[in-house]
Order: sequence, then C-alpha cells, then structure tokens
Amino acid sequence: MKSARDDSQPTRPTAEDEVAAAGSELIGGPAGRRALFGTSWWTPVRVIALVAIGMFALGMVQKAPCYDGAWFHGASSQYTHACYSDIPHLYSGRGFATDLVPYFDRIPVNVSGGMDYLEYPVLTGLFMEVASWLTPQDGSIQDREQMYWMVNSGMLMACAAVVAICVARTHRRRPWDGLLVALAPAFALTATINWDLFAVAFAAGAMLMWSRGRSFNAGILIGLATAAKLYPVFLLGPLLLLCLRAGRWRAFARVAIGAVGAWLAINLPIMLTTAGGHLHLREGWLKFYTFSQERPVDFGSFWLIISQRTGNPLEDVNTYATVLMLFACAGVAALALCAPRRPRLAQLAFLIVAAFVLTNKVYSPQYVLWLVPLAALARPKWRDFLIWQACEVVYFVGIWMYLAYTTSGDQRHGLPPEGYQLAIAIHLLGTLYLCALVVRDVLLPERDVVRKDGSDDPSGGVLDGAPDVFVLRDLGGHHGHHGRPEDAPVVHWGRPEGDGTPPPPPISPKG
Repeated sequence: MKSARDDSQPTRPTAEDEVAAAGSELIGGPAGRRALFGTSWWTPVRVIALVAIGMFALGMVQKAPCYDGAWFHGASSQYTHACYSDIPHLYSGRGFATDLVPYFDRIPVNVSGGMDYLEYPVLTGLFMEVASWLTPQDGSIQDREQMYWMVNSGMLMACAAVVAICVARTHRRRPWDGLLVALAPAFALTATINWDLFAVAFAAGAMLMWSRGRSFNAGILIGLATAAKLYPVFLLGPLLLLCLRAGRWRAFARVAIGAVGAWLAINLPIMLTTAGGHLHLREGWLKFYTFSQERPVDFGSFWLIISQRTGNPLEDVNTYATVLMLFACAGVAALALCAPRRPRLAQLAFLIVAAFVLTNKVYSPQYVLWLVPLAALARPKWRDFLIWQACEVVYFVGIWMYLAYTTSGDQRHGLPPEGYQLAIAIHLLGTLYLCALVVRDVLLPERDVVRKDGSDDPSGGVLDGAPDVFVLRDLGGHHGHHGRPEDAPVVHWGRPEGDGTPPPPPISPKG
C-alpha cells in the first residue's frame, strides 16, 4: 500500500535543503511555492542532462595540458597537471593502433617484449575496439592517440548524460536529485580517465528499470554492466535481501535470469574456444580475472598505507580483502532484514558498492564514478554529498601529486608517501562518513529526506509500498511497523499480503 501524496509537482530541493537554497542564489534564488515545472521545454530532466554535458566538457578542458603534450613528453608533467588518462596510452599499449583483436591477439605489455592479453572485461573491450574503428588512421601516432581520446570522450559524454537522466527519472518526485550527479566535481574530473562510465550508465539504467517495475529489463542491464565492469554484480545482493523481506521472489527471479542471460550472451562468444576437440576457457577472456586475482596491493587502498608504513609487501591480501568484504556483506544483510522499516534499494546498493570500494586492494580515482549515482539516490542531501565530493577531489589531486613525486627523479616535486597516505585516509573517511549517514537513515527512517513526504521507496519498483513477510528482530528492539506511514499495513512474519487466510496475532517486541 502506497501512502497518499501529491505526484503532480516534483519536490523542490531549495525548499528542503539549505545548501541547495543558498546555491540557488547564483541563478536568482530559490523557486517559489507557486512555481510551475514542466510547462516549458526546460523540464528538470533536460536541464540536468545539459548541465551534465557542460560539466563533462569542463572536465575535458581540465585535460587540455595533457592533450597538448603532457601525455607524450616528460614522465611527470601529466601528473603535475593532474590530467592523466589511460585512454591515449592504451591505444598503442593494448594494440588498437596496430589493429590487434582483443582477447584473440596477444599484445606487447612491456619494453622487454613480453606479450599478454587485454585485461578488461569483454564489453569494455568492445567499447575500446569500436572507438578505435572510429579513430582516423592518418597522421602521426600522437595525432591518432589524441583523436582516440576525443572519440572515447564523445562516447563517454553520452554515457554521462545517460547516467544523469536515469538518476533524475528514478525518483519520480525528485528529479532534481540528478543535479547531484551532473554537478559532482569528482564526476567531471575522473570521467575520461578510463572507461568506467560505460558500466555506470548500464547500472544507472538498471536502477531506473527496477524503479519502473521492469525487473527483467533491469536484470539485462545489470548483466551488461557486469560484462563491462565487475562491481554492478553486487546490486543483485540488495535486491535478493529486499525481495526476501518483501516476499517478491518472482521479481528477483526475473532480474537474476535477465542478468545471467545478458552476461552469458556477451561473454560466451569470447570465453569458449575449442582445443583438441574439447571446449576450454579462452586464455584471453580469462585475463581480466587472473589480472584481478594476481594484482598486488595498489594505489588508493588502506592496504597500501599498511604496506608502506610497515615497509613489507602484504601477503595473502586477497584473502584478507575477501574476509572483510564478507563481513561487510553480512552487516548489510543484517541491516536489510533487521531494520525497523525495510531499507530503500538505493541505500543498500550504495552501502554494498562502498564496502567493495573500501575493502578492495586498489582504488583508482575513477572508481568514484561507481558511487556518485548511488549516493545521489541514497542520500540526496547537498551538504553531505559535497563533503564527500571534497574528500574525493583531495584524493584526486593527491594521487597525481604522489605519482609526480615518484617520477620526478632527484627533484622530488609533488607529494611524498606520507602526504599520499593522508590523501587516502581522507578518501576513506569521506566515504565512511556518507556510509554512516545512510545507515543512520535506515535505522531512523524519519531522518531519510526521501521519505519525509510519505514515500516508501521511489526506486523500489515492486518493493515500493509492499508489506514485509520476513523480518528478523530489528536493530532497535522492535519490529517492522516502526517508521512506516500510519496507513501502512502491519507487518507479520512469513506471510504475503492478502492470501485469503486469517492473519496470525502480532509478534510482540520480545519475540
């Protein structure tokens, strides 16, 4: 049962968020209560899409010093200008300049003549390959690398617009939350470092499809996103927990089937090969997974702080990281099943992806792109979002200054290891800060800004307004009715709504 509310007008962020109201002074001040939205071409979604494109373009301008030569001349200038990107370097470094086929042809990986395969998931490899087909083949190799970056940037700009539009449309009454994505500084700064935005666009589309009740389509998009980057597979965990609590097994089955089917459709043609009359996993397809497994402790992780502070390389870090991630998953599961009111999907999705980011053995600066749309849906509060973004911008500057320090020889320009460790700590604390606020919103639903208008879960699709059928003892010592709208049904254990039999007596707080 959904609570009654007026869906005719979108929520005005300037009316409920003091930071948004203050920021609106730059464009004439907050919208009045009689302001009419959607009566002209300038709808919220179109405004947000244009703002996202404009911010993306500013991010491209920030890379201008590298485009003009820092990518190609001098080891440290691309770091001192904080404009590094993998894209132009991998055009030659992964064989696209010489028309090598990813996953089938070996590519040179070092100056000593070593050969290996492309270390990216299949759908990202296809994205890279398509961009190479669109890159003009005339001119010097530098000209071609510059054009390859431009072609990829154009394709990624479309992905950025898709992400912003999907976030704006996921919560029907809160389209302006998409501005959090469009104006996110770290989003613009990291958008063209690598190809992560491609997977983020699929993941944002999956959240939109689920919010519209199209669970199978959401599953397809999750499968495609996972074929481009590993992290979107974690979205299935929150969906499983929430569908368990609400008894919506058919919806979860549809999303799971769609995800597995889409992932297999993309990967099967590449992953299998015939040798000696038998099917085998193709070595080129396996490279992404073996690379992820064998990769040592790297930039941005708290594991690197431990390694640098102790002076010893960490052994068995895969085991430690996996154990920590499992503990985090258990915590999210407990929160999902014990919270006084069923959490919103975006809240759990943000927490599980953030847990992966925090426990992983590497944190590349563009990984913030994974979290930005989820954060905008989970905690659409400008103050907290901008605090977190400020921490991410500090890390963005910190990693490049540290690399400048390590590549500037005896001159040692940049940030020493102790300074870089501080930048990592700021990134970790910023993400933990936002996680803590999301957890608080789950435990105290009345503090959740999305639910203040009586909404249940605008991004929940079939979960929105659904009664609970399975709830463990909640973390506050009471059961599922706490924090729900007054007209919401009382929750009972193990029973779907309206099955035609008398309900059992309510469960007492003592169980």
